Amino acid sequence: MAFIFKEIAHRTAAPVLVDEDKCIADKGCTVCVDVCPMDLLAIHPESNKAYMQFDECWYCMPCEKDCPTDAIQVNIPYLLK
Repeated sequence: MAFIFKEIAHRTAAPVLVDEDKCIADKGCTVCVDVCPMDLLAIHPESNKAYMQFDECWYCMPCEKDCPTDAIQVNIPYLLK
């Protein structure tokens, strides 16, 4: 149970969250990966879904805005809003 809680807490703390149920990267979509100027997003080799491989987000938002299925959520820190 602690592992599950730790995993969920880790996921929600990331600046960019990917809803794997909505992500269609497994069908060939790479929009979020292509538009990220920092190359932070990638397609996971096992799940074939997008994920944030590096935690250096600039909160520039094209990944969220350009995602055709609204699978990306950028969590902008309160002080940057």
